[in-house]
Amino acid sequence: MQDFGSYEILQGNYDGGMVLLADHAMNRLPPGYGSLGLDEATFARHIAYDIGIEGLTRRLAAMLDIPAVLCGFSRLLIDPNRGEDDPTLIMRISDGAIIPGNHPITNSEWEHRLNSFHRPYHQAVDLTIVKTAEKSGKTPLVLSLHSFTPTWKGIPRPWHASVLWDSDHRAVQPLLDMLRADPNLFIGDNEPYDGALKNDTMYRHCMRPGIPHALLEVRQDLIGDDRGMDEWAERLAPIFAKMNADPALHETKIFPSRTGPYPA
Repeated sequence: MQDFGSYEILQGNYDGGMVLLADHAMNRLPPGYGSLGLDEATFARHIAYDIGIEGLTRRLAAMLDIPAVLCGFSRLLIDPNRGEDDPTLIMRISDGAIIPGNHPITNSEWEHRLNSFHRPYHQAVDLTIVKTAEKSGKTPLVLSLHSFTPTWKGIPRPWHASVLWDSDHRAVQPLLDMLRADPNLFIGDNEPYDGALKNDTMYRHCMRPGIPHALLEVRQDLIGDDRGMDEWAERLAPIFAKMNADPALHETKIFPSRTGPYPA
């Protein structure tokens, strides 16, 4: 288990001032956990990881020559995009799938997963953002990549992609505007989820310190194969580059969170 990588940092030009994050990039479990009592097919589902995001993030990081941090473990083990006090941090049941390896769970095992997987990932995110700020001499622009299912409980989701955010609109509006400039795309704004989630990755690393950011969700059927990942990487790379060239997206400014006051 000690050799299991809880994260992977894709090296790039830290002088560029931009960082990509992929919280749910992989569906791997560390040795010793088996399959958490689940069948193999479960790990091909969205409950295990964000389908298509690892490949999309790798392509964008290479095209833009910027660093990226990929989470190395499945969200079924522990969800890196949840705060440590979130009751959904370690799921007992997810979209109808009972997770035997997560219930019952001891306090010591809960803490072990935090110390061995969740916290090291967030430390890597912190280090990458700090290194980018130091090398570039400016506040980084942070973009987080996720994917969502094309249907939910039998209801189709019409959006091709969506931008999630709390109250810091600086990177959100240009991203929405450039995506919506394509008449063939239907782009959501805080759909199908609300981007304000206390102590999640964007809250922790961007909202509280005042770093410009946005979270982009792409529909999974559009990036489920190499062709789709290539198409979306080609679409997003020039948009991200244009955003990164805007000095207004490299300034520190703290916005109040819609989730309530920041902890002292």
